[in-house]
Amino acid sequence: MEEYSFATSTSLDHPVSVKIGSLEGHYKPPPFSTLLKRPDLRYIGSNTSPNSDLYVTVQPWADSKPLTVPAQTRYKSLRTGRLWNEWLELPINISQLPQNAQLAITVWDVSPTGGPTAKDHAIPFGGTTIALFDKDDTLQKGRQHCRVWRHKAADGNSSPSTPAAPPSKCRKRVLKDSAGKTTKVPEEEELQRLEKLLKKHEAGEIPKVAWLDRLVVKLVERKRREVEASARTAAKARRKLDVCSKEDRADSDSTAPANEGRCSGSEDEDPEDKHILFIDFPRFDFPIVFTDHEYTPTPVSSFSQHLQISSNINLKPPPEVQLGPGINAAGIGTGEDDENTPPLIRIYDPEVGVRDNPAESKHRRLVRSTRTGVLDRDLKPNAKIRDELNTIMAYGPSQELNAEEKDLIWRFRHHLTRDKRALTKFVKSVAWHEPTEARQAVQLLPKWTEIDVDDALELLGPTFDNQAVRAYAVDRLREADDEELLLYLLQLVQALKFEKISPEPDESTTRDSSLARFLISRATNNLMLGNFLHWYLMVECDDRSPDQSKEIRKLFAKVEFDFMASLTQTKPGPDRRKTLLRQGELITVLSKISKEIRFSREDRPRKMTRLKKSLADPKNELTSFDPPLPLPLDPSVSVVGIFPDESMVFKSSLFPLLINFRTTSGAKYPVIFKTGDDLRQDQLVIQIISLMDRLLRKENLDLKLTPYRILATSATAGAVQFVPSISLAAASAKYKGSILAYLRDNRPDIHGDFGIRKDTMDTYIKSCAGYCVITYLLGVGDRHLDNLLLAPDGHFFHADFGYILGRDPKPFAPQMKLCREMVEGMGGSTSAHYQAFKSYCFTAYAALRKSSNLILNLFALMVDANITDIRLMNREGNNPRAEGAGGSVVVEKVRERFHLEMTEEEAMRHFEGLIADSVGAIFPVVIDAIHNMMQGLKA
Repeated sequence: MEEYSFATSTSLDHPVSVKIGSLEGHYKPPPFSTLLKRPDLRYIGSNTSPNSDLYVTVQPWADSKPLTVPAQTRYKSLRTGRLWNEWLELPINISQLPQNAQLAITVWDVSPTGGPTAKDHAIPFGGTTIALFDKDDTLQKGRQHCRVWRHKAADGNSSPSTPAAPPSKCRKRVLKDSAGKTTKVPEEEELQRLEKLLKKHEAGEIPKVAWLDRLVVKLVERKRREVEASARTAAKARRKLDVCSKEDRADSDSTAPANEGRCSGSEDEDPEDKHILFIDFPRFDFPIVFTDHEYTPTPVSSFSQHLQISSNINLKPPPEVQLGPGINAAGIGTGEDDENTPPLIRIYDPEVGVRDNPAESKHRRLVRSTRTGVLDRDLKPNAKIRDELNTIMAYGPSQELNAEEKDLIWRFRHHLTRDKRALTKFVKSVAWHEPTEARQAVQLLPKWTEIDVDDALELLGPTFDNQAVRAYAVDRLREADDEELLLYLLQLVQALKFEKISPEPDESTTRDSSLARFLISRATNNLMLGNFLHWYLMVECDDRSPDQSKEIRKLFAKVEFDFMASLTQTKPGPDRRKTLLRQGELITVLSKISKEIRFSREDRPRKMTRLKKSLADPKNELTSFDPPLPLPLDPSVSVVGIFPDESMVFKSSLFPLLINFRTTSGAKYPVIFKTGDDLRQDQLVIQIISLMDRLLRKENLDLKLTPYRILATSATAGAVQFVPSISLAAASAKYKGSILAYLRDNRPDIHGDFGIRKDTMDTYIKSCAGYCVITYLLGVGDRHLDNLLLAPDGHFFHADFGYILGRDPKPFAPQMKLCREMVEGMGGSTSAHYQAFKSYCFTAYAALRKSSNLILNLFALMVDANITDIRLMNREGNNPRAEGAGGSVVVEKVRERFHLEMTEEEAMRHFEGLIADSVGAIFPVVIDAIHNMMQGLKA
């Protein structure tokens, strides 16, 4: 099935244009007797000459109202025919058109005497009204034939009296099919069918044959003349019949209508005075489909405005309509079976779903009255209430609180200040739109026990807008060291979107944002933090996609400006600023070279020659850096140049470059640089893998993970650290499907199991377990043997994270990638190494479940990030940011894989089932075989 492409009307900022072609038709001038009775008709232009000077006006209408002023054709002397061939451009864009927009086109004649419908000295020769969108809501295009209604100005009402396509007549033509059956085809419908075919021919949808086209056009013109002649003959016959009918009705008492059996249409139509106006609409490469603007819902009260930023009150779903007995039953009130009964219309009152219940508001104010504040300080829960509070404290960030739970937390808020888990629940329970309650909550924050970092990150999410709360969370982050802060920096930069930052260019960005002040302060004093903060901000400023608004780019640009200004105020700041500028120049040169090689039509060997020549070109200044330059990908490494002769171009469709940098110690640092690909999603996955590796190490579990470095330098370019390794597909092909043979060849040991060194086998088993658990939690998809890599020392790792959060382009993909080759590398499913692998998986899964809140809060901060799969998940969900941090579809996708509703024992059994399903899955084996075959054909 061919792919169908179209454009939306709202994206087309192009003025509405129409070409006025020609006016054709038979015109019978008034007889001399009529001119004697009405002298004013003698001076009308069309009565004095068959090619009188007419002009045309066009005006867009909608909902029976004009949208703009009319446009008019220039004066033209019509000597040989009524032909204008003039394009008119209306002062309205296609993106601004409503669905029922139509053009009212009037042909004006000249009359010195005027008349009731005259405009100065112009009277309507005829008018026609044509809709701009057809019945399929597609913009009209190409040649159009419009019926001109004589002596009428164009009517732009919703039901126009001058339609361009009036109802067809009833005269029919008899056709015979192959079986000899006769069918009657209306003459005008047959003519319309032929004209539609001519339009397709003009659009190039029907192949053009010159000699045959000329014959067909002549036949269509002859058919049009025949239809017009037949219509005139039929009109004369109907007029005679009308005269006879009037005489008969005068002598008869019959009440039967005189026009019974006549064709539909206007009774005052005169086929002898029928005209067709030919117009043309622009043609586009794709169909233009109408789409309406998505307007934000208007608030029904000042209270509902607060709901857009408050997390205290849930947005209720539309109420269920309860119907009375007999209402909306079969055939009653539906408007389907009973034509006389109007349909039942259900109206949704937005105040019911948005506004708070007055009774609940009154109850909340009474429960949380300041009069009870003194008593609440000494209030302690009994055993039953303590159990209820412990249950609430165990809720994850994705769990919402109901009204009773919020009131319970507020009542025992002073008692809960000693529980660090309770602060986020307390903040959710506060009605921040109530000034008195908000003031009490802010006064209580300093008295709370110090919270963990994961809870502080939750308070920086999109649902917490109170500045005191966000400042409290930032104060907690100040206690994290630079190494830990670097793990959260990507999310903290995204959290700037939820800060209240002044949009004025002369205002200081950091004045009202405690988070921006904190990030700039820490980045100014640390080289690593400053390097990555700079590049994270620059990527967001560079993103000009439709999903990144201009205001967001402006916000990040202001934070970057303030960061650079703060650097200049420190002693090493000017040198560090120059370093960042030099990094930008390096990335710019590499991007230019990469694009040239990518778009050149040379074969791969010539591309590699071009690359080496460009890197060695003195104009690019890449062979040596003086002074040494901290590498943007890894600022802890300083480089002094590039090895041009050791560069390479990969076979991938984007032709990424392998560039070897020369470090200050003389060693090589290989980097893959590519353009045309957004690496922010891979950057996020690697950051989460690094975080999980740190969490596992805290539990004394080192799974030998290899979180190589990735840095997106723009929305379409980036750098990746190159780790020498081989894909499982290549290893299987070289060693006949045996991973053991590959490890034995690279790390032999006659005393070790399977002839492999013990530390190598231990590294392989642990890294397999770590990546199986992590890729399952992140929902990494599109796993095949080409993106599963193995280093010679036994380090196993994944690459290419183009699909996450459960998305996978392949059908029936397992939730975890544990293929047969990986298991055989452990010695098979019956070996002791495989049992150790399973044990590591269970331990890692249990350890990461304990830190699920931290991981979920990090994804909650990324909910508005312009990352491919996060953006797609938000579009699939109705509300990308609902109540609480876990209201996001993205967060829910991650949370459901932790299975927090299970006990630890149940979770281990579930994970053991995942391992068994993945090992025994047949369909992935077939998919891998097909993938390998396709890769072989490409090679």
